[in-house]
Amino acid sequence: MSAPTKVTFPSFMLNKPPRDHARLLSKAGFYALTFDAEYQGESTGQPRGLEDPHQRVEDVKAAVSYLTTLEGKVDPERIGVLWICASGGYTSYAAQSDLRIKALATVSAACVGRMTRNGGLHAENNKELPEAIAGALQAAGQWRTQEARGPHSEAPPMFSSDITQIPDDVDTFFKDAAAYYGTERGKHPRSDQRVPPSSYDLMVCYDSFNFQHLISPRPLLMIAGSKAQTLHYSATAVAAAREPKELFIVEGKNHFDLYDDLAVSGPKLVEFFGKNL
Repeated sequence: MSAPTKVTFPSFMLNKPPRDHARLLSKAGFYALTFDAEYQGESTGQPRGLEDPHQRVEDVKAAVSYLTTLEGKVDPERIGVLWICASGGYTSYAAQSDLRIKALATVSAACVGRMTRNGGLHAENNKELPEAIAGALQAAGQWRTQEARGPHSEAPPMFSSDITQIPDDVDTFFKDAAAYYGTERGKHPRSDQRVPPSSYDLMVCYDSFNFQHLISPRPLLMIAGSKAQTLHYSATAVAAAREPKELFIVEGKNHFDLYDDLAVSGPKLVEFFGKNL
């Protein structure tokens, strides 16, 4: 039986990168499972687009449970997980407490909790900002009250996907995001990058990597681009983990480049899962 690998994906982006990574692993002889998270894509749940970190972790564990039912096709003792972007954080959290996950790889991993508490996603945003936390909690409370009173409103976009509408002085991460989501590389009919503010208070009280050491002795691989604004998440998460662990940096690539450029990361992932599952 081939070792199964579950390929999942982050907030906002529902199809192309997990599909490409799943195909890569499938061609290498793995069973690969992809799915839309709760509240997103073709999955059910209201409000649409809700980003509930703990629910995302439960989605991971439910997918692992599903794989264990495929008797004769997959070996339940050889289940690995690959996640991308924020989902690299969710799967880290899941692997810390789910021993059924035998190997974990992430690409461009990030932690939505730290982003929200620290008021940014760069390496210098390494401390909690009371004003960022207060702003997030206030926005969440206001949105929840508004939704309770009705009528329901459309959730705001997390960022613009129209590169022509982004000022020159905007953070480079959001320029890179628009360059991805505003083109055929990242566009998808079921992904509009809208997240209800009722997600914010759920993010404030969540952290992806606090217990990263619990993944050991199962192997951990975290891949990030050398130009990624989020590289520090992978670096600090690997530093907090115990062996066996590896931080693999792809030179010249930013956060979004690794969503669809598998020239370097792809062979590394195949090697990692081939060795450890």
